Amino acid sequence: SQLLWKVPENDMSMCILKGKSKETDCRNYIRVLQVLDEDTLYVCGTHAFQPVCDYLSLQSFRLQDRAEDGRGKCSFDPAQSFTSVMVDGELYSGTAYNFLGSEPIISRSSLSQSLLRTEYSTSWLNEPSFVFADVIREGQNSPDGDDDKIYYFFTEVSVEYEFFGKLLIPRIARVCKGDLGGQRTLQKKWTSFLKAKLVCSMPELNFVFNVVHDVFILKAPHWRDTVIYGVFTSQWGNVGLSAVCAYNMSSVHEVFTKGKYMQKATVEQSHTKWVRFNGITPSPRPGACISNLNRMQSINSSLQLPDKTLQFVKDHPLLEDPVLPIGNGPRLVTKDINYTQIAVQRVQALDGNIHHVIFTGTDKGLLHKSLVLEGEVHTVEEIQLLKNTEPIKTLLLSSQVARFLYAGSDSGVVQSPTAFCEKYPSCVDCVLARDPYCAWDPRSASCLNIFQHDHTLVFVSLPPFPVSCSASWAVPPSPPSLPGSSSSSSSSSWSLAGARLIPPLLREQSWSVHPHQAFLLFCLALGPRDVSVEWHINGQKLETPVTEYRHVVSHDAVLVSSWLREEALNKGVQYECTAVSAAGSHASRVELRLDSRGKLWHARWRTALTDHNTLLQQWKKAWESCDGQGVL
Repeated sequence: SQLLWKVPENDMSMCILKGKSKETDCRNYIRVLQVLDEDTLYVCGTHAFQPVCDYLSLQSFRLQDRAEDGRGKCSFDPAQSFTSVMVDGELYSGTAYNFLGSEPIISRSSLSQSLLRTEYSTSWLNEPSFVFADVIREGQNSPDGDDDKIYYFFTEVSVEYEFFGKLLIPRIARVCKGDLGGQRTLQKKWTSFLKAKLVCSMPELNFVFNVVHDVFILKAPHWRDTVIYGVFTSQWGNVGLSAVCAYNMSSVHEVFTKGKYMQKATVEQSHTKWVRFNGITPSPRPGACISNLNRMQSINSSLQLPDKTLQFVKDHPLLEDPVLPIGNGPRLVTKDINYTQIAVQRVQALDGNIHHVIFTGTDKGLLHKSLVLEGEVHTVEEIQLLKNTEPIKTLLLSSQVARFLYAGSDSGVVQSPTAFCEKYPSCVDCVLARDPYCAWDPRSASCLNIFQHDHTLVFVSLPPFPVSCSASWAVPPSPPSLPGSSSSSSSSSWSLAGARLIPPLLREQSWSVHPHQAFLLFCLALGPRDVSVEWHINGQKLETPVTEYRHVVSHDAVLVSSWLREEALNKGVQYECTAVSAAGSHASRVELRLDSRGKLWHARWRTALTDHNTLLQQWKKAWESCDGQGVL
């Protein structure tokens, strides 16, 4: 079915008269598409810079001709940043409220209530670029009678730091679902709006990722176990780094319920900074949702909050305490790859463990699939989803667990499986892929998606757990000849009693090694009972213990898996592993070099980092020249 929602000629003419392009601007771009009920979608379009909303019947696939003013719900400009979420029949949006796009707004609209919105003030929103919004059901079964919260994620121009240019800051903001605005102060405005800094940085390098591009909230049965994932870059684009940071919902809750407030402090030449508020905070706590404690004080809604509390939150929407990431740093950092979108799925593998699988889309139409394993992120595969090298602008997972993933771009939508298990031809490849969706089926001798087949499959696909593949490995095929800087050679002729390394050999693992990021190398050896694995680095035997697992395949054959974890690579290194046995040995080596492109990237990165630190030091000196109140 197809539905055309065209702009009338009069509206298009008015748009053109205001200086907009007929070919690009003065059309109807759909920005809001939210499920209202089982049969109805709520849709909003830019409608030639005069946003309009309507109701779409799924059964007839027709608009219901109940057009509504879209201001505050949908952006005027199709290129402007925007986000929305439908919560219990009410639309929560982050957009611009005027034609020029100069009045940012976070709002709630519904049929039963008038529009509730943010104050028009740079203290509340300062040139924000909205990326995501969603509800967290904190009020569900709450012993304190707490309320559900809607969280917004955006990047805005900093108000708290004095800087030479526009310094960008990633934010997380929160409003309460039951907020009705104030009686006198903050009439038809949020009384619960608070915002905090969202930190994604590498503290050891004093480097900050200060632009958030997309967010995914991985929800759990209890809201405290929810994890927020975000994709970040730096506003200094010459660095060429992307990062994925994760945040515990419990940490976010702690910041918003107990965090210190900041206040504006006037300094000379009318510049302003924000400093910590050290005075007495009014009661009830400004920006807090209505709870049982408030109800005991005869405050049953925000309309009954005292003016002192409302005036305080109007003047102090910014919290000093930042939201810090899990592990105080990124889960994943990549170079020369710009992540644009993220989706995360919680998957239970055959080993019974729950794993977070991260899907990230890039500005070149690539999809990266990564796995959080033992606190670290490992890239499982890279797929070219889009034929054209264009940005992935939307990334959604199907409601069916581990079924499909949808990627949207300017040219269309692509449906992709969440796993390509069938591409792994052998048991070893299937197991070492470390893909929790995949497992080896000995009956069909194929790698299968465990969510599309029964659970009688027997092999776990996540090393370093002990694995067992077919005993036919006792007579493996001859190893392939490997060209290039890596070589594989036997120190003695192969016999059934000797030792043999099983692919993937070291050279085949070099694609997963990135400068300035920890990595893993592994070797699988099959041989007689005395088989072992030795590691050499730059020709020197490694004497320190290496993770190793042994599994008896048959009465005269043992499978050994050996894992070597290395820190960030900053110079060329040769690695060699050898399957050692009295009956014969087999070695594989790889020489990892930092090529000139890597050195160039590193030099650019160091230059940008130096510039970044210089600006911070200049700011610090200016700050230290202030007294305790932030006045020069």
